[in-house]
Amino acid sequence: MNRIITIVGPTATGKSALAIRLALALGGEIVSADSRQVYKYMDIGTAKPSLEDQAAIPHHIIDIIYPDENFTLATYQELAFQAIADIQRRGKLAFLVGGSGLYVRAVTGGLSIPKVAPDPELRRRLEKRAEQEGYQVLYSELLKADPIAAEKIDPRNVRRVIRALEVCITAGVPFSQLKRSSPEVPALTIGLTTTVREDLYKRIDSRVDDMIERGLVDEVKWLIDRGYSPDLPAMSGLGYKQIVSYLKGETSLEETVQRIKFETHRFARHQYAWFRPKDEHIHWFDIREEPLESIRNLISNL
Repeated sequence: MNRIITIVGPTATGKSALAIRLALALGGEIVSADSRQVYKYMDIGTAKPSLEDQAAIPHHIIDIIYPDENFTLATYQELAFQAIADIQRRGKLAFLVGGSGLYVRAVTGGLSIPKVAPDPELRRRLEKRAEQEGYQVLYSELLKADPIAAEKIDPRNVRRVIRALEVCITAGVPFSQLKRSSPEVPALTIGLTTTVREDLYKRIDSRVDDMIERGLVDEVKWLIDRGYSPDLPAMSGLGYKQIVSYLKGETSLEETVQRIKFETHRFARHQYAWFRPKDEHIHWFDIREEPLESIRNLISNL
């Protein structure tokens, strides 16, 4: 494959908006690298591109499964390769855009992903242990089985901890030992960041307030009313999990909004474990400096 443009960075740094402007200017299409935007009906909480933006620029791997369907990294990798090949076959420039570091690496890092099918019974046992003994117990086991993977996973993200343990147990292969070959898709990687952490937090808080104003509570209620269980992996994402607690009467709306903001701050810090500011393969740009023209010049000089 020819080189693609990858746009990465923590949440709320404007990756999607930049990708749309570049794609319009350079004749490109966007391949999502977001683990939540694959789900239908989950639009506000996943910051999914608007219908207008999707009409202006083709987007791939968005709205492809229902919230109660299973979706694996291996499935994503296959769909991304197909989408990029199709875009390039039509003479377009492919933009891989998103904040899910493992998804990006699955495409650009040449990962050979173990085809480990979900084991519902094993997952139920691990989930029960997490409920009864605490998430720290499972995380401690992952630290022993695969310390490299554990370093990149938030201990409170029980779903990812369980998946990593599932691979270790079922396949006998540490989750972190996804074999690397030469990159499957050569990429020019652009990173969006800000050197002022408080500026990023303000952007996150503004986005959360906007999601609430646009109807995130109603979106979550609609999903539950349609029979989608709050216990689904799709409903464990930022915003959805906290709104479920609010709908159950466990928290006030004000407290819920603050929890979403706090957890999103933490998630943004965690994203830097994947997209390190000192990574020499990433061309970093400070979003406070309006970097569009500099990025266009960089791409033009390929």
